[in-house]
Amino acid sequence: MSGETPTPEDEQGAAEATPEETTEATEAAAEETPAAAEETPAPEETPVAEAAEADADADVEDDEDDEEPAPRVKPAIPGMDLEVDIVLEGDESRSPYGDEDDLDAAADEQLAAADEDDVSEPIAQVTIDLASGARYTATGKRKTAIARVILTPGDGSYTINGKTLNEFFPRATLQRNIRQPLEAVGYEDRLDVIARMEGGGVSAQADALRHGISRALLEADPNLRGELKRRGFLTRDARAKERKKAGLKKARKRPQFSKR
Repeated sequence: MSGETPTPEDEQGAAEATPEETTEATEAAAEETPAAAEETPAPEETPVAEAAEADADADVEDDEDDEEPAPRVKPAIPGMDLEVDIVLEGDESRSPYGDEDDLDAAADEQLAAADEDDVSEPIAQVTIDLASGARYTATGKRKTAIARVILTPGDGSYTINGKTLNEFFPRATLQRNIRQPLEAVGYEDRLDVIARMEGGGVSAQADALRHGISRALLEADPNLRGELKRRGFLTRDARAKERKKAGLKKARKRPQFSKR
């Protein structure tokens, strides 16, 4: 029966089997093993294995595509291989370096140039009474210089302390500054300037005279205040030399310090 335990006699009979029987049993087992292996289905490949194989294939393709870059050949002329970034004159729309600060600076320069053009042009709609007895007086100052100015209808001559403009102010720069107010209103050939100068140096006297002429024009036509103010003709230049202090050589210069 199947439930009976093998006896010692049965075990001895199995051990006494002949070598030929053992060999036949082994060959039969070997023939049955491949058949069982063929009948067992192969396990399906997992997604992880497929992804690993795809990555390996991609790496192989990348290695094939990556080729060593060709060595850079030194040009015969230095800088010949560089790109040209030239901006034509007047074309401020773009900067060769793409910097917004450069564009802002260019815009500021354009505005400054436009302001200069406006200042150089005469003021429109100026109404000054040029009657025979018209007199417009004012006082201009700069540092310690004082200019008492009288404007009268005439041909545009200047009389300063009994001298002409060229005699009193030989420098062309000072003459140009003095003529600016009358040129701004367009009356440089229709008004005469009579001035009496006191104190100050040559440059301070010229600035004081220009200030006095501008204030006299304001007396002739009050509507000129905004335009003359914008051009800086009515501004009293308050700059002056700083006074000397006690214990100092000048306003701020100190004596040399010596410890011993």
